[in-house]
Amino acid sequence: MEGLAQREMLSARVRAIKPSGIRKFFDIAAAMPDVISLGVGEPDFVTPERIRQAGIAAIQAGMTHYTSNYGLIELREAISAHLQRRYGVTWNPKTEILVTVGVSEAIDATLRAVIDPGDEVVIPDPGYVAYEADVMLAGGVVVPVPTRVDDEFEIKASAIEAALTPRTKVILLGNPNNPTGAVIARAELEKIAELAQRHDLLVISDEVYSRLVYGAEHVSIAALPGMKSRVALVDGFSKAYAMTGWRVGYVCADTHLLEAVLKVHQYAIMSAPTMSQAAALEAITHGEDDALAMVASYNERRSLMVSGLNAIGLTCYEPRGAFYAFPSIAATNLTSDEFAERLLHEEQVAVVPGAAFGAAGEGFIRCTYCTAREKIEQAIERMGRFVQAHRR
Repeated sequence: MEGLAQREMLSARVRAIKPSGIRKFFDIAAAMPDVISLGVGEPDFVTPERIRQAGIAAIQAGMTHYTSNYGLIELREAISAHLQRRYGVTWNPKTEILVTVGVSEAIDATLRAVIDPGDEVVIPDPGYVAYEADVMLAGGVVVPVPTRVDDEFEIKASAIEAALTPRTKVILLGNPNNPTGAVIARAELEKIAELAQRHDLLVISDEVYSRLVYGAEHVSIAALPGMKSRVALVDGFSKAYAMTGWRVGYVCADTHLLEAVLKVHQYAIMSAPTMSQAAALEAITHGEDDALAMVASYNERRSLMVSGLNAIGLTCYEPRGAFYAFPSIAATNLTSDEFAERLLHEEQVAVVPGAAFGAAGEGFIRCTYCTAREKIEQAIERMGRFVQAHRR
């Protein structure tokens, strides 16, 4: 062990990755009594009864063995039918759909399947914290594309094009976006699609919040003309069906690309949990009413959160997707890190600093509204006191 102690054993890639800003505040809040958490993006709903029972029935029926690396064929067929109904695009359930351990694995495995050292990946800024880390772990170079509050944080094709170089290989989109709740309009997606075709780029489209859209149209870039063959669509069950702990997602892609993703998946994972896949099958075939009821509830809470934040002086545009508000903290003299830390200790409300999601997130905080109405009301009251005490 003496020899090992004399040299750095951690990889340079891992050393370069920052700890998750979301997890940091979650861990602090977990150790404090009476904290109202607006930090972690997890539905407060329990997985609907019919879906839970399907998982239990699978265990009782002895479904405790591996599935195909691709996942249960019945689930892949149901996913294919579901997406065909939504987008008018058909992915072959045998060769173009892979069931993964959540969307997190889907993104990670897809990036590792396509990235060579030095390849550049365009990501939105602000964007989900794992995007940057996943690109780095794959050996790629992160190229953040800033988005603006004046555009309600919608990523623009012109900004993407300005960031392209001969090393660019992938555009990674979150649509709807975490943390901003931005939804990319059809017209802008068409421009991004044209850009991807002209520059021969792959688009990885993270659409895990696609069912959580309010007063706007969700358009999948994979459904635009000429795009199915150059898009890896990733989606899952965690958000729409309140199934975060079940860990089921999927990748839909051209057969050649999916075979490469499968190589990563089969050596790292083997297959997603069998009983979780059975529960996901029930969700996608019979859980529509449950999903719609949860979305309606989120929409009510969204209005409560946004109006409350604006009333206390934290200017907030209306997010169109996911379950996050992303208000400005310009009314205070604080950075986003300072705001989040001091709010937690002074008023016992946990939020996530905008800077955790990229440089363009500085000056904002992320507040989830997937918690109970009474907790949102209490949090707004506490935050109002805090803002008044720290007003610029």
